[in-house]
Amino acid sequence: MQHRSVAQYLQARAANGATFSPNGETIAFLTDITGVPQVWTVPATGGWPDQRTFSAERVAGVQYAPVGDRLLFQMDTGGDERVQLYVLEEHGTRLTALTEAPSVIHQFGGWSPDGQKVAYANNARQGAYFDVFVRDLADQQGRCVFEHDGTNYAGPWRPDGGAIVVSRSFTNMHNQLLILDLGTGDAHSLTNADQLARYEQPAWSADGSAVYVLSDLGRETMALARIEVETGKLEWLRAGDWDLTHLSISHDGQRLVLAENVDGYSVVHALDIADLKPVRIPALPPGVILDLTWRPDGNALAVVISGATRNPDVWLVPVDGAESTRVTQSSLAGIPADSLVEPELIRYPTFDKRKIPAFYFRPDGASDDCPVVVYVHGGPESQFLPNFNPVVQYLVNRGYAVLATNVRGSTGYGKTYHRLDDVELRMDSVADLAHAVSWLHGLPGGTGRRVAVMGGSYGGFMVLSSITTYPELWAAAVDIVGIANFVTFLEHTGPWRRKLRESEYGSLEHDRAFLERISPIHHIDRIKAPLMVIHGANDPRVPIGEAEQIVAGLNERSHPVEYLRFEDEGHGLIKLPNRIEGYTAIAEFLDRWMLPTA
Repeated sequence: MQHRSVAQYLQARAANGATFSPNGETIAFLTDITGVPQVWTVPATGGWPDQRTFSAERVAGVQYAPVGDRLLFQMDTGGDERVQLYVLEEHGTRLTALTEAPSVIHQFGGWSPDGQKVAYANNARQGAYFDVFVRDLADQQGRCVFEHDGTNYAGPWRPDGGAIVVSRSFTNMHNQLLILDLGTGDAHSLTNADQLARYEQPAWSADGSAVYVLSDLGRETMALARIEVETGKLEWLRAGDWDLTHLSISHDGQRLVLAENVDGYSVVHALDIADLKPVRIPALPPGVILDLTWRPDGNALAVVISGATRNPDVWLVPVDGAESTRVTQSSLAGIPADSLVEPELIRYPTFDKRKIPAFYFRPDGASDDCPVVVYVHGGPESQFLPNFNPVVQYLVNRGYAVLATNVRGSTGYGKTYHRLDDVELRMDSVADLAHAVSWLHGLPGGTGRRVAVMGGSYGGFMVLSSITTYPELWAAAVDIVGIANFVTFLEHTGPWRRKLRESEYGSLEHDRAFLERISPIHHIDRIKAPLMVIHGANDPRVPIGEAEQIVAGLNERSHPVEYLRFEDEGHGLIKLPNRIEGYTAIAEFLDRWMLPTA
């Protein structure tokens, strides 16, 4: 096997966030060709793309206006997540900053139907709360249309432009939808705030009388529902054993498209709204749907799809057409596609007889005792999916097997499974990682193989907790922007996030003793594995003090610890030079501690 540098894998490109121009002839999207995601456009039939933004900072999203030649995009600075909104006009030659408050977070909601206004939310009034604003492009500033001491985000506009959907989040798994009348300023509840449920991706019916949503109200999984605006009556339209993850309705309101997450892999369903009968669309490559949206005429879709051995690209999917076509051609940076490894979907037993789903990547031709990296996703309201992960593929090419787990608490397997790690149950998910090692050692030839653990964000906490709770299992550990101390994390995370996080982890008011007990910082004397820590100085989610606590504590013990601090990054590594530096260091660190010495 030819071993390639991490730089080559990290330069494999990705295209995502597709949005159609009003005439359907052009698709705008984001790609990281320049090293950070920027806005590009390409003919919908394919062709040479044009770059539209030229910043050294990442662009987080882009959306065409429904009329005219206008693109709205979102961008922060140095990974600080204080997103600002910008509009590009005149074929990308005229740039207007809609918001200019660098200490404030702005969340884009949507364009008005006439393309003259935008709705968004910000936390300018008080850092912990988000209010809703409307900005007419002819005005110099936005107008607050909904003020409330809560986390309120603007959603889509009613087709007549007279109202918008507002989503109020109580936790990451519990929100409420409201209808805000822009004429009167009145807001009325579309859903019951007292019912613990998610209502995601709201979309208006053509006549504005109903809102379509994905919801898990009274259900294990996310299903499709229609809610009448006048009465609040909810009707279930499509449900199953797996979560529906994406919903898009055509501009004329005649068709809808859904993506379903079946054990991590996406299945697309297109339907006529009138009778919910299937609409025929050509097949797509197998993988994970990252985004989908209708062309304005309702006769085609733009779908972003990725796979374990396929980096993300935009595909044009015609309704009743013969075949789908790939619109963007994201480079694999010279890596042969047949050298990439498809994972095996496995389930391993854990302490309470549950079966934990995981994706096992095994290097071609590797020995049974090759070293393994147990890879832990963040969230914890998240799921490792078999889409393109250049770091995983690089580790596999370097000779490591990778076991990417979806321990209890992961999404994608039903509400009950997701809640199995709440508050006092937190350490049960760490036990699931210990049983992953048992499974690895139980494979033929696996006894005694060296195992490392690696994760970011909440996954970083899982890394630190694993090496303090089960120190004898791990040969090395990598913590990226992880939580070392739940108390200081909750005290210093962004104020808009604290309430949402306390619902999952426990609150300082009621659960402080428990949070202190499970915080890895208080158990670093038990660590045996060498540790690498990576963190961005501008991280608003997990402040950099979390990294520096654990590093200082291990340095006091003269325990092997390596630390990389990036001054121009936030919650994770985004900029290509930093990614190359960070992941090259991780690979060298793993080799030093995981590979047998001569």
